[in-house]
Amino acid sequence: MFLKSLMNKSTEKYSDKIKKLKDEIVQADAVIIGAGSGLSTSAGFTYNGERFRKYFGDFAEKYGISDIYSGGFYPYPTLEEYWAWWSRHIYYNRYVDMSRPVYQTLLELVKDKDYFVITTNVDHCFQKAGFDKKRLFYTQGDYGLWQCSGPCHQETYDNEAIVGKMLAEQRNMRIPTELIPYCPKCGRPMTMNLRSDDTFVEDKGWHDAAKRYEDFIRRHEGVRVLYMELGVGANTPVIIKYPFWKMTARNPKATYACLNLGEAMAPNEIAGRSICIDADINEIFLELAQ
Repeated sequence: MFLKSLMNKSTEKYSDKIKKLKDEIVQADAVIIGAGSGLSTSAGFTYNGERFRKYFGDFAEKYGISDIYSGGFYPYPTLEEYWAWWSRHIYYNRYVDMSRPVYQTLLELVKDKDYFVITTNVDHCFQKAGFDKKRLFYTQGDYGLWQCSGPCHQETYDNEAIVGKMLAEQRNMRIPTELIPYCPKCGRPMTMNLRSDDTFVEDKGWHDAAKRYEDFIRRHEGVRVLYMELGVGANTPVIIKYPFWKMTARNPKATYACLNLGEAMAPNEIAGRSICIDADINEIFLELAQ
């Protein structure tokens, strides 16, 4: 239905869209937030440019890596180099604070609402900003977790302490060999708990969060719901974008909001109940907070 429809880009005034979205947040019985990488980009977690050169300039010079994302897929010749890269990748995208309070502003907007968050982001920014952990579903993993590369079992492991050691003790883009993490059950090298293929571990925490999200969706069928999509691109539309469109179409009381710099649009089928704002999300939130 939606794939064959023309996309609608509203010509409504920016100020009118802000007012309409502010009213919808206030009047909604529930707010379901779907967040993609554009939200973290707006918060300052950029993967290229100055930030990349500051933290990964030596890797860029030696290996010709052009950005943080592609660096995660580079075939490093040794595990010492692999974990030198990944310890920085994890630390600067999981354990440091963002440069702009985008997530904190969002929390202020919805903290008194019945809300739930589904996100493809793996940087843990929602929880660091103070969102209720029981109202979060990280579908694609977490930079703060490792898993067996096999995997031989369906468990994940917190990595903050060892990542700190890797960061502190690496020299010449290599960590000490004794810091290489191995699976405690089978001895294989550990790897990131990030969904890239069918080896991704969906542990108990993942399944519990998935069930809470499904229960939230079911309990709010037919009521006034605001589906607020934030910075979601076209890479994985089946996780957030397409479901939000379909749930909005099924519920005549629902409103779909798409906030995305350069990619704010909605299908014609739900255009009359959509608010599409093509602007920086941080700026939108500041307007909404006034």
